[in-house]
Amino acid sequence: MNDSALISVGLPIALAIIMFGLGLSLTVADFRRVARSPKAVVVALVLQVLVLPLVAFGLVVAFDVDPLLAVGVMLLAASPGGTTANLFSHLFRGDIALNITLTAVNSVLAAVTIPLITNLAIDYFDADGDLGLQFGKVLQVIAIVLLPVALGMVVRSRSRAFAARADRPVRIFSIVVLVVVALGALIGERANVGEYLQQVGLVTALFCLASLTLGYVGARVMRLDAPQAIATSMEVGIHNTTIALTIALSVLNSTEVAVPAAVYSVFMYIFATAFGFAISRGTVRTAAAQPAD
Repeated sequence: MNDSALISVGLPIALAIIMFGLGLSLTVADFRRVARSPKAVVVALVLQVLVLPLVAFGLVVAFDVDPLLAVGVMLLAASPGGTTANLFSHLFRGDIALNITLTAVNSVLAAVTIPLITNLAIDYFDADGDLGLQFGKVLQVIAIVLLPVALGMVVRSRSRAFAARADRPVRIFSIVVLVVVALGALIGERANVGEYLQQVGLVTALFCLASLTLGYVGARVMRLDAPQAIATSMEVGIHNTTIALTIALSVLNSTEVAVPAAVYSVFMYIFATAFGFAISRGTVRTAAAQPAD
């Protein structure tokens, strides 16, 4: 699978289109909003950029995961949240403005954090030297993550009408690409998928639950309100697995590294839905109890 032109060329182009669509939903004001709610943004970013990779590392070491699968889990941990997190936050009464701000900031940070964390994971786990994320590949990651977002923002600033028309088609395209690539990664490794699920199924499930829980509990411990905590939970727990899959398949040329992201993409929708219902009950009751104006 990972040797085909569809993966080496088509998938990065597909991701670039997705990131362009993400840029169409962002404005410079989303970055300025950081100054108005710095605490919430800092809490979420610390959880996502620092805490989650440590949790992922602890899990793969504790469960003695195969080296390439371990790199895949670390790559997954480094991948930012995406627009799907905004949708889940909206469904469960989260702070959408905070989600949009975090998505904007994460889109920039990912160009640095993904190569950094992935390189550290390769150095630590890849004893056989099967992988490598040299400088040229780092530039490739930046090109497919950051540049399309910037271009999308420029287009939005010049034509809001086009950005509005493109929003729904790009969202549908994003879901289709994720499903196709995730299934393709699992089918490409179908001979080993049972063994991989034994090794990484529980790890990815635990990581998903830990991400959602840490996002919510961490925000509440830092005295953020319930909508901000819900937004943080969804941003931290719902990763942009399409980025992880693209880098694994087209940059690292490894289907095995892609497996954790493919498995996680299934768990995160199930767990995020259940978790959202659980944590939003109090928010819904509070909103219902407030007197009407």
